[in-house]
Amino acid sequence: MKKIIYIGNNLSEKSNYHSAMASLTKLLQSEGHSVICASDKTNKIFRLWAMCFTIVKHRKTTDVVLIDTFSTSNFYYALITSQLARIFSLKYIPILHGGNLPKRLKHAEYFSALIFKYAFQNVSPSTYLAHEFKKYNYQTVFIPNSITLAEFPFKLRAVLEPKLLWVRAFDKIYNPVMAIKVLALLQETHKNASLCMVGPDKDGSLNQAKDLAIQLGLAESVTFTGVLPKEQWHQLSEKFDIFINTTNIDNMPVSVIEAMALGLPIISTNAGGLPYLIENGVEGLLIPVKDEKKMAEAILTLLKNPEKAMEMSKNAREKAEKFDENNIKTQWNNLLENV
Repeated sequence: MKKIIYIGNNLSEKSNYHSAMASLTKLLQSEGHSVICASDKTNKIFRLWAMCFTIVKHRKTTDVVLIDTFSTSNFYYALITSQLARIFSLKYIPILHGGNLPKRLKHAEYFSALIFKYAFQNVSPSTYLAHEFKKYNYQTVFIPNSITLAEFPFKLRAVLEPKLLWVRAFDKIYNPVMAIKVLALLQETHKNASLCMVGPDKDGSLNQAKDLAIQLGLAESVTFTGVLPKEQWHQLSEKFDIFINTTNIDNMPVSVIEAMALGLPIISTNAGGLPYLIENGVEGLLIPVKDEKKMAEAILTLLKNPEKAMEMSKNAREKAEKFDENNIKTQWNNLLENV
């Protein structure tokens, strides 16, 4: 069993937003590994300091450092902590989460090489990023984010109504205002159409979405729940018939995988790694980024053809089964035993 430091945004307990970090930590601990997480500080400067302090403090008793690696400003957490691990001759494994990381590889070649070239292994939760990283000859293995499949009751919807569910953080890269625009278009023909949006506010996008709903006369048709524990939004999902994902940049979103497991027909943009997760017309429908008209049209297509929606839902559930934790923990154990 390995002694692991896990570097990332360990904010699940404070935000009630269940992260991939929380899921992986639980999985590794269930296999007997010792995991020290850093950091749960909300202030970014204090969080970085805590990350570095944890590495320094436990450097003599640590086998490997896992580093959640994103493409936005948090990219620099990975840069700094990976170099600190190198100073202490600690093996480290970046876990690639940022959907925009391919642009980092292209436009920040030097910093990218400092992180990824010297890693023990790079782990990608998506075949999309694994493919992109191999273009730059960075040693990369595909290990998906895991779900506990037993926690996801599958509901097949034989009759569809225009009841939309959106689950994501309110952040401009996930384009939440597009969901409001989609609802407006849908109500032109389906006055009973409704939308529920679940997730925490990250950059003020929540207020933008609320303001747009009021401007378009949709305030009574949109519900904003804030962040919900996953068990609650899973239960809530039974009241809705179509899951929409409006993101501009993405990798392998866990919320979409969970929706696949729950049986919700899925309509998503084709950003980043989503075409690697969803085959258009097989496990869901994919539309161009920032195209609310195409998304509204796709919703209407499903409403007219529930048999097709049921077929896609069955296929999506079958794919989601591959992400069950029992399969994923074996892959992690195989990787860590070589550390």
